[in-house]
Amino acid sequence: MKQRILQTIERYSVIGIYRHEKPDPDALGSQAGIAALMQHNYPEKKIYTIGEDEPSLSFLAEMQGEEEALTASDSFLAVICDTANTERVDGEKWQCADYVVKIDHHPEVEVYGQDSWVDTKASSTSEMIIDLFLTAREDKGWEMTTQAARLLYAGIVGDTGRFQFSNTTPQTLELAAEALRFPFDPTELFTRFYESDEKLVRLKGEVLQQFELSPEGVGIARLTKEMLERYDISINESSALVNSFSETKGLKAWVFFVEQDENYRVRLRSKGPAIHHIAAAHDGGGHPMASGAKAVDEQEVQAVIQELKEVCRDYQA
Repeated sequence: MKQRILQTIERYSVIGIYRHEKPDPDALGSQAGIAALMQHNYPEKKIYTIGEDEPSLSFLAEMQGEEEALTASDSFLAVICDTANTERVDGEKWQCADYVVKIDHHPEVEVYGQDSWVDTKASSTSEMIIDLFLTAREDKGWEMTTQAARLLYAGIVGDTGRFQFSNTTPQTLELAAEALRFPFDPTELFTRFYESDEKLVRLKGEVLQQFELSPEGVGIARLTKEMLERYDISINESSALVNSFSETKGLKAWVFFVEQDENYRVRLRSKGPAIHHIAAAHDGGGHPMASGAKAVDEQEVQAVIQELKEVCRDYQA
């Protein structure tokens, strides 16, 4: 499949690269990383990165190009990174593409694209892009750039929690090492990822005071609209708090409910029990140990909590 994707890339002079809405470091790193690789190795091609900018990750990359530029061309290729289902693609014009390539490491929710490379054993889509690069270097003489290496390393770091999560494999470390051969500062990345504004630190204190731990080992935390407004923190910024109490003794899995205008954003995390099926049942999805979903009202909030308790009650380490 890697060779086929590389051949497809070579065929098109105009390429739009997409990722999921509300991007995390892996979505942004894989999208901008493969764009940087393409632009360096095929300078004659027009490469566009599509989607809404994420201010909290502007130190990584900002989007380059408008979707209208894609549809103005006679034909173009759409490459969609880190996105399990088309509903979550940030942008719409990819549907006008002559050809669609999917590159993703999430459990497959929806089959789409003429070429679909899904590797659930990979820690991140950024890891997959480095793997793709190694094939391209051997077969087609591709060169890595410092910019691409920094972006792809950032994506791996984000999805592995600085190589602490169980999705970190020997291959993850080997491919991350490929990126580290280039002269960017990984310490600077760590600092930018994990430093917090004072307002976020103070909100974290309130979260730690209020979170609940059930007898089944379920941690429950809520962020209300009032709390976010009081601390002037966006919903995306609040994602930095999801692991605030992850080291609590007796904790098996936990859930963050973030109140939005019309529903709740649900962030699920686990130390052992698989929780992605719970997310899938509530308009979401993700990985066995880290998923996201939505709850339309308090009744659905309670349903998610109950399902998480049942999973933790039945779990045997």
